[in-house]
Amino acid sequence: MALSVSDVERFMAARPRLEAIAYRLLGSASEAEDAVQETFLRWQGADVDRIRVPEAWLTKVLTNLCLNQLTSARARRETYVGQWLPEPLIAGDPMLGPADTAEQRESVSYAVLVLLERLTPGERAVYVLREAFDYTHREIAEILDLTEAASQQILHRAKKHVAEGRARTEIDEAAARRIVDEFLAAATSGRTEPLVRLLTQDAVAIGDGGGKVPSRAKAFEGALAVATFVRGLFTPGKAKRALVGGSPEVYATTANGDPAVVAVVDGRVVGVMCLEVTPEGIAAVRSQVNPDKLERVTERWVAADHGEPLVRVAF
Repeated sequence: MALSVSDVERFMAARPRLEAIAYRLLGSASEAEDAVQETFLRWQGADVDRIRVPEAWLTKVLTNLCLNQLTSARARRETYVGQWLPEPLIAGDPMLGPADTAEQRESVSYAVLVLLERLTPGERAVYVLREAFDYTHREIAEILDLTEAASQQILHRAKKHVAEGRARTEIDEAAARRIVDEFLAAATSGRTEPLVRLLTQDAVAIGDGGGKVPSRAKAFEGALAVATFVRGLFTPGKAKRALVGGSPEVYATTANGDPAVVAVVDGRVVGVMCLEVTPEGIAAVRSQVNPDKLERVTERWVAADHGEPLVRVAF
């Protein structure tokens, strides 16, 4: 069924919100784009004139597509090579969605996206719709075919699971830059002690190479182990140069609202290191080096001016 111009415009107006919902639900920008495109195809095939509230209809279709995707994703991640981490999004990406409230900012932080993997698909959907997009429990009940009471119970359970993670410290852009500056200075000092001082005692380091870039299957645990690992990343070596295709330029930015280090070789992002900051120090270093999960970051990176790199790593 052909859509009118106004019907297409209505979908396009809803698209940024749909993409932001899908990204929080799936933790993958590419999968979010696919889910939104499939939602458009469903919209194109629907009797649009009979849909009373198009925005609600689109959200319901998208959410249920994502729930199906999450169910199959769980099976795929059981066979995923190494650690699985979400696809990071750098500052300014519209897929990050609303950031007006602390709840909205927290819901898309890298640390929380990792924690959301603990939830069932239903718990994740209720949490995202309520905390990030302020849907009422009545609206969520209609989207997920639940009762309002069930939606409230699911949210309570989901928030409890998420709260079991670390307390996150909100960081503004200037503070994030200072943290990354200090982190890089310590990482390139050639010594572990400066890094240890920045880390919490129980800090962890996790990397996602997706089987395409070597990464440790098990997380590094403890400040000394993490510091030794990070120092090693910035130590010159021919094998590293061959692996990334050159000597990386390293920049400070924010990814998913958190301080982040971006490594770039000839305009191609080869790694994004997200730092989870708590009042006690840096509690987690999560590195995304799977090239499949860096395509969107690269596209957006080359489209903007990021100034001079903080460090050039002469591998």
